Amino acid sequence: MEEKKFLSTTELAQILGISRIAVYRKIKDGKIKAIKIGRNFVIDKNDLSSIFKKRLSEKEKAEIEQAVKKTIKEYGETLKLLGRT
Repeated sequence: MEEKKFLSTTELAQILGISRIAVYRKIKDGKIKAIKIGRNFVIDKNDLSSIFKKRLSEKEKAEIEQAVKKTIKEYGETLKLLGRT
């Protein structure tokens, strides 16, 4: 059986864990490269690496760092105990 070269918007939505509408928005915004076939869009599997290589902004990095610090502050002892098992 031949492997598919393209993904539907529904399949990509499932992979990314977002809605099909969100995939369409990303296509419209140019964040996801897609080919229109008739009324539908398809995404070449070779383009998936560019979708997953999104770089974090400095704001996103700061938010993640703040969340990690908060988690360690609130659950540090519990995390240490879990790490011992």
